[in-house]
Amino acid sequence: MSILSGLGSLPSRLFSDNKGPWGPKSDGGGDAEPPREPSPGPWGSDRPASRPGEGGFSGANLEAFFERNRRRFGGGFDGDGGPGRPSGSKILWIVLTVLALGMLLTTVHRIGPEERGVVTLFGRYNSTLEPGISFTLPAPIARVQKVNVAQIRDIELGSASEETMMLTGDQNIIDIAYQVRWSIRDPEQYLFELRTPEDTIRQVAESSMRQIVAQVTLLDAIGNRRGEIENRVAEEMQDTLNRYRSGVSVRGVAIKKADPPDAVNDAFKDVTAAQQDAESARNNANAYALQLRQIAEGEATAFDKVYVQYKLSPEVTRRRLYYETMERVLRGVDKTIIETPSGVTPYLPLPQIQRSTPERQPAQ
Repeated sequence: MSILSGLGSLPSRLFSDNKGPWGPKSDGGGDAEPPREPSPGPWGSDRPASRPGEGGFSGANLEAFFERNRRRFGGGFDGDGGPGRPSGSKILWIVLTVLALGMLLTTVHRIGPEERGVVTLFGRYNSTLEPGISFTLPAPIARVQKVNVAQIRDIELGSASEETMMLTGDQNIIDIAYQVRWSIRDPEQYLFELRTPEDTIRQVAESSMRQIVAQVTLLDAIGNRRGEIENRVAEEMQDTLNRYRSGVSVRGVAIKKADPPDAVNDAFKDVTAAQQDAESARNNANAYALQLRQIAEGEATAFDKVYVQYKLSPEVTRRRLYYETMERVLRGVDKTIIETPSGVTPYLPLPQIQRSTPERQPAQ
């Protein structure tokens, strides 16, 4: 009720003849109106007046009102916050400290030897940081994303539980599984040119493998041309990824499995075994032919040496060759040949005679 009565008396105080809005007024020669007791205003009866006897609004009244509300809601920034509450100055220092630490952590960046730091300014690419300590603008103005450019990553395509069927150049089907090894070459292109880099590399690898397998036969794909296929697939992948500006370097492709479909796999294993046997027989024949060729070459070399000696002394060489030949021919013959004058039997059965003649007894 005191608040309502104070509000009701406020107009009379403002527009009275002998009193202004800031207190009683006096004319030039008359005495001032004696001070009266302040009537209760809208802010309560205990509100201090700026002047003696004044009960209206004043700067002191507003300051007292704000001071009461500051204490009611936990203190201000220029005084104590009451028991158990931090003061405004302490809160300000805590906020400033947190902001300073945040700026320090987002301004200084350590880039490892195997890393590169991609700097974006307001979300747009700005620069690339090399290994070492670097400084940038604080977040969220500038952000740094570290990318490992030395790590070798791999993608598996076609596993034991998943069939990857491809068509060969001779219209056969092959189930193939392979691994792609790759690394990041250009961090800027890797982060901003491809939305999903690994999915892109997987699709490019499968497309390149299908393209190369379609140019070879089934026996080549499951045989000894795997290394050639791997190199051609890696080159095709690198060309495609370079056109995409992917920033990716293909380190290699390794074929882990290249088999016909399961329905005909046993028959192809038999065919492969037969091919291996045929290849082994050809290798043995080539080895035997090489051995004979070496023997012939050795005999030809020996004949050349004999011919040189024959040219120096033909008669002696003929006689020596004759004796060596007869020695080889008659080495296993059980007979004796003697040279006799004309009219004498040239052959004597000496072995039979020796067997028919009794052995002589030793003299006593």
